[in-house]
Amino acid sequence: MSVLVTGGAGYIGGHMTLGLVDAGETVVVLDNLSTGFAWAVPDGVKLVVGDTGDADLVAKIIAEHKVDAVAHFAAKIVVPESVTDPLGYYLNNTSNARTLIETAIQGGVKSFIFSSTAAVYGETSSEPVAEDAPLLPISPYGRSKLMVEWMLKDASRAYDFRYVALRYFNVAGADPAGRLGQSTPKATHLIKRGVQTALGIYPSLEIFGQDYPTRDGTCVRDYIQVTDLIDAHLAALAYLRDGGASLVCNCGYGHGQTVKEVVDVVKRVSGVDFGVIMSPRRPGDPAALVARADRAKSALGWKPSRDNLDDIVRQALDWERRLHNRRPDVKP
Repeated sequence: MSVLVTGGAGYIGGHMTLGLVDAGETVVVLDNLSTGFAWAVPDGVKLVVGDTGDADLVAKIIAEHKVDAVAHFAAKIVVPESVTDPLGYYLNNTSNARTLIETAIQGGVKSFIFSSTAAVYGETSSEPVAEDAPLLPISPYGRSKLMVEWMLKDASRAYDFRYVALRYFNVAGADPAGRLGQSTPKATHLIKRGVQTALGIYPSLEIFGQDYPTRDGTCVRDYIQVTDLIDAHLAALAYLRDGGASLVCNCGYGHGQTVKEVVDVVKRVSGVDFGVIMSPRRPGDPAALVARADRAKSALGWKPSRDNLDDIVRQALDWERRLHNRRPDVKP
């Protein structure tokens, strides 16, 4: 049996591929390489280049590789872009996911892990936010992911099929062993863009919004180290294989940093006092998103152990150096 990882040549999906291989699992990756990289897939792992919305291709992969579980990461993830291209997000994130879910069920797959997002909450009235908080996404990105959660919930009631949806907060850092990190050249993640600026790839760092109702006026986010996040996915896979019921869990540390605080850490860790430009708010950005992750710890037995922002930034910085020193073809 094997695990199908969609988006497994990308940032989080790529780390999932590494985690599964480290755990001795057989893995097949499906990725259209729009933001992922073939070189990110470990040796010995089958990479199929294609889309999750291609039912015939997905059915062939499931049959040929005896897939018993799917970990679905393939998605568009840029909130402001979803505001300007909502239909593109509903096609890629929602419609394609529906095809993937249906094809998986038809192929006999029983276990499904879904890469969801804290964006399903929108503007929250509580901090930290628990899974039972109102779901009021304020961006097409958040809505596109919430629609998939709804489909999974309904499908699990109708078929012999169970899922775990993990709502990520802000994922950052890199594989502690240095094998992989955030590699998309023009990724909009704050820490990624910050370390790129520290290395001179960009002349300055842009901060969007300084009039939010937070302690310094900039957005507050809960930054979770990527390998800790993957540990939650591996725990979810074991939970489902052991017969666990369908479940939705937050993944975060339960505390947040403002954008300005993160920028200060990047400057301190890198030793570079780079320029910062203050710009107006971006559409679709809530003021604060901080996780209450008790459910993942209790139900899945998840034990995060890498909650250190300095280390997370250092990993991102080290990976960025490796990426641009060893792969001069990968440029922003």
